[in-house]
Amino acid sequence: MTLKDLGYNEGIEKYIQNNSLSGFTLGRVIREDRERYIVSAGEDEYDCEITGNLRFTALTRADFPAVGDWVTMIAYDSDMAIIHKVLPRETLLERQAPGKPGEKQIIASNIDTALIIQSIDNNFNINRLERYLTICFDSGIKPVVVISKIDLATDTEIESVKRKLFLRRKKIRTIMLSNTTLSGLDQILNLLEKGKTYCVVGSSGVGKSTLINNLLKKNVLRTGSISVSTNKVKHITSHRELFVLENGGIIIDTPGMKELGVTDKKYGIETTFEDIFNLTLHCKFTDCTHTREAGCAILEALEKGEIDKATLENYRKIQRDQQRFQTTVAEKHKMDIKFGRFAKSVMKEKKKNKY
Repeated sequence: MTLKDLGYNEGIEKYIQNNSLSGFTLGRVIREDRERYIVSAGEDEYDCEITGNLRFTALTRADFPAVGDWVTMIAYDSDMAIIHKVLPRETLLERQAPGKPGEKQIIASNIDTALIIQSIDNNFNINRLERYLTICFDSGIKPVVVISKIDLATDTEIESVKRKLFLRRKKIRTIMLSNTTLSGLDQILNLLEKGKTYCVVGSSGVGKSTLINNLLKKNVLRTGSISVSTNKVKHITSHRELFVLENGGIIIDTPGMKELGVTDKKYGIETTFEDIFNLTLHCKFTDCTHTREAGCAILEALEKGEIDKATLENYRKIQRDQQRFQTTVAEKHKMDIKFGRFAKSVMKEKKKNKY
C-alpha cells in the first residue's frame, strides 16, 4: 500500500512543502481508540500517541487527531511514533458531544461521502435521518441514504418506506440493501471511487460492519449475534477504523450513535429543509417565528398543503437544538472571560503584595 492508496493528493503535498514538514513521517490515522492511534504511512503502520505540546495547546477535543486525519509524526521505533501535527482538514463530520452541552465530538475527517444507514425495521426514522443530513451538509459532505435489511420486509413495506423518503427527501440518493442476499451491494460498489473517502454512519445494529465486511469480501469486523428479545444485531463496534477496498475506495466504520445532537452551523439545516428555508425569505416580517404571525409564508404553505407538517415540526426541533447549543457556547465564553479577569486580578494582587 502507498500513501496515494490512502488518498494522498497534490493539496497535501503542497502543504507539506510550504510548511517545511518534509523531515517528518507522513501518514493517515486509520484507527482511534481512547486517544491511542494507529497511523498508516503506506507500507508501514505505527502505534501512536500525541506530543505533550499538542495536548497542551489543544483548545477543544476537535484539536486532537481523528480517523481520516493526515498527520506528521516522529517515528522512534519500527512501529512506534509520536504525532507531531494534524494537517488542515478538508471536511469534518461532527456532532454535539453526548452529555456535554456546547461541546463537539468528531465522527471522522476528510470525508467525501457519508453512507447513512437505517434498517427498514423499527430503526427507520425520517426525523433522525434529517438530523444526519443536517450534520453532513454542515460539513460539506455528500450524503447517500442506505436502507438495510430489506430481506426482512415485504414488498409493501419497502414501497411504503420509499414513498415516505420521496415525500420528505426527494433529492437524496437512496439505496435499498440486503447484507444477506447482497441486493443493492453493487450500487454501493459503483458509487465508491478510487482515492475518495466514505464514512458509514448509523445506529447500532443496522448492519454497518456487515456492509464493510461484504465490501472487503472478508470478515474483518466483528458483527453481533441476533438478540432473541429485540431481533436486532447486538452492538459490537466501539471505535472508528479506516479500510482501503479492492477498487481503491476508502471507507470508515464508526460506532453506533444513540444521540445525534446538531451543533451551531446553519448551512446544514438550510440545505436539509431547503423548501422551508426558501419560504422564510418571503415572510412579511424578518423576525417571523413562523408560529402565528400574519403574512407568514410557511404557515400559508402549511395551510395549502404545500409542505409537510411533520417536516416542519422536525425543522423547528432541530432549530431549537441549534439555539440551545449556541446559547451554551456563548455562556461558556462569558464564564471563560470572567474567570480570566479574576485570575488576572489575583496575579496582580500577588505581585503587588510581593513588593
